[in-house]
Amino acid sequence: MKTAEIRVRFAPSPTGYLHVGGARTALFNWLFARKHRGTFILRIEDTDVERSSEDMVEGILDGLRWLELDWDEGPYFQSQRLMLYRQRAQALVQSGDAYYCFCSPEELAAKRQRAGADPSRWQYDRSCRSLPQEVVRAKLQAGVPRAIRFKVPLDGSTIFEDRVYGRIEVHNRDIEDFVLLRSDGHPTYHLSVVVDDADMGISHIIRGADHLSNTPKQVLLYRAFGLDLPVFAHLPLILGPDRSRLSKRHGATSVTAYREMGFVPAALRNFLALLGWSPGDTKQEIFSTEELIERFSLDAISKSNAVFDFEKALWMNGQYLRAMSAEQLEPLVREELKKAGLWREELAGEKRAWFLHLIDLLKVRARTLTYFVEAGRPYLSDEYPIEPKAMKNLRHPQLRELLPELAHRFEQLHPFTLETTERVLRELAAERGVKAGLLINAVRAALTGSAVTPGIFDVIVAVGQERTVHRLRRAVDWIDEAEARAR
Repeated sequence: MKTAEIRVRFAPSPTGYLHVGGARTALFNWLFARKHRGTFILRIEDTDVERSSEDMVEGILDGLRWLELDWDEGPYFQSQRLMLYRQRAQALVQSGDAYYCFCSPEELAAKRQRAGADPSRWQYDRSCRSLPQEVVRAKLQAGVPRAIRFKVPLDGSTIFEDRVYGRIEVHNRDIEDFVLLRSDGHPTYHLSVVVDDADMGISHIIRGADHLSNTPKQVLLYRAFGLDLPVFAHLPLILGPDRSRLSKRHGATSVTAYREMGFVPAALRNFLALLGWSPGDTKQEIFSTEELIERFSLDAISKSNAVFDFEKALWMNGQYLRAMSAEQLEPLVREELKKAGLWREELAGEKRAWFLHLIDLLKVRARTLTYFVEAGRPYLSDEYPIEPKAMKNLRHPQLRELLPELAHRFEQLHPFTLETTERVLRELAAERGVKAGLLINAVRAALTGSAVTPGIFDVIVAVGQERTVHRLRRAVDWIDEAEARAR
């Protein structure tokens, strides 16, 4: 197929926000279109009136924009194309490939119950398929509600090739005469998706493997319309760590939830790309968007289901944060600080250099953007909690004397630098016959409330001389309070 002919689409149903599986599908379509300089189309399949909503539509668009998956055409809305679906369904009736079904929902439910079969395996008995024409005309004239069903061949098989799963063959006897148009005039998924994909010139249908069972019906529709088949490529399912279908019990499944957790778009794109697709014979896991586009291929999509490993996603996000410069991170961190009420305009003015240094100091341990709030609070506010593990580092009996003495020496220290603060701390430890680690861990707890931080002397300088002195003295009050509670 010529590059210019490649047209793909992402066609979500607005019955929920953009979830991880849908985002992966959108990404694969987007990568394929960008690699081949094709067209990426966004179509909203909103014919399910009861379950669709404008909020969900906006949620999907918001998720795609955040992931930076820009579309070339659309969004098209199926709800604005209802007349087209009705016309195409009528055309199939006229050609003899479909027929009117006058069975009411109550009649169908009764038939299903009488059959005593598994409802999911029950097939319509085709009772309206061979109604005499005069009976059909009479019912139509009487205004009897009717659906339109496709007339599936009674023998033979429906066969198609899938770029991921290979040759698929389904016996026609296992396909019921499925509904194309409901009695309320709304199309089913099978009719609308085929009409739209054909009308929009879709060359490759890249979608989840949960649609694989739908494809034979759609192949039959393509043939009834006299159309060439597009290329089908069904993506493996995404499973949770317990190998069951990914769901909310495994953690957040909404893309916007990952934004709120502090993921950056490029990291989540990279992570999603590796769910069911292999970049080839390489151990490389971190790819730029340009590299993903260059390497992406339908032939490298796996048949095996992918496992969503949240810890791996966090690791990858951390790799991206560490690779970003402080200037790149600044606007992202600023937004997180604003949400937490920690932002001060001076951080964009006279203290910007200090703020950028702080970002560089913290990003080494960051896995999400929210970490800059959690770890940055002691640098930006005097109000911060102290962890139980950190409190343990303040229990040594000599600290009640050592911390005020260290505070006094720091207060007299000029200049207040990495080298001078380290020298003073180690000199005090040597004079009093204690290990420097005792003071280092106590200072870390006093200055940040945490047992784990960047290098302690980097922390001391970042917190600043005045606040360091104040907090070392305040730590003695914490020790007294802890002992009082223990008594």
